[in-house]
Amino acid sequence: MSYTIEHYRASAEFLRARLGSFVPKVAMILGSGLGYLGDQVENPIAVDYKDIPHFKASTAPGHKGRLVFGTLEGKPVAVMQGRMHHYEGYSYEEVTYAVRVLRLLGCDTLVVTNAAGCVNTDWNAGDLMLITDQIKMFSESPLRGENLPEFGVRFPDASKLYTPRLRQVARDCAKTLGLTLREGVYFSRYGPHSETPAELPAARILGGDAVGMSTAPEVIVAGHCGMEVLGFTLLSNMAAGILDKPLSEEEVLTAGEHAREDFSALVRACLREM
Repeated sequence: MSYTIEHYRASAEFLRARLGSFVPKVAMILGSGLGYLGDQVENPIAVDYKDIPHFKASTAPGHKGRLVFGTLEGKPVAVMQGRMHHYEGYSYEEVTYAVRVLRLLGCDTLVVTNAAGCVNTDWNAGDLMLITDQIKMFSESPLRGENLPEFGVRFPDASKLYTPRLRQVARDCAKTLGLTLREGVYFSRYGPHSETPAELPAARILGGDAVGMSTAPEVIVAGHCGMEVLGFTLLSNMAAGILDKPLSEEEVLTAGEHAREDFSALVRACLREM
């Protein structure tokens, strides 16, 4: 369907009624196996996606499917414990719907995370990657259709979707914490099947360092809305064909659990310094 500004406003008004005087400033989208940060929010107000007008359900493994509002490292946050994906049968407009609602609620910054396959063979599964840019050129834009000027212009610039200032904050925080933080390009693809070994060199040639099934649409919409963006990828596994073994959902979720301490420390440190 094509959402109108009234759809977004209806969702935002429903949430405002639940939040009272609380106004979130930082939106956070937590990917597969990384939703535990939402459980660390102080004075939480949790709202299931299914209860919010016009929201879609999150059906992917490791996604709780709820918004958690509260405070994290002194910042008023809105945490999405789970996201919607195109492979779940949703349009890109539906996938990114929540970003615009959170913008209407007051969020001016988006912190986005995902678990993805590692394409760069100089790195290892389990590494954390700061997203410097993204590639989403083989599928339609989430901005396709009538433009809503309440959010942004018809032809938005995409040269700095991942905010340079916030990327530097992440570098500084990783250094302080003694963490190795890779920097690279996120290559977005449809899913839900994994990339084939033949697709891997194509992603490399085009400049990808990690390959996944999310993130890029939400970041495009956040940029259109004028939000600053900080993105992290947990390189949960080596991409298909690098190692002689099949990929699995369990591997992704296990990697998220193993990275819990470092990932949480890094994201929380970045929040403190924003």
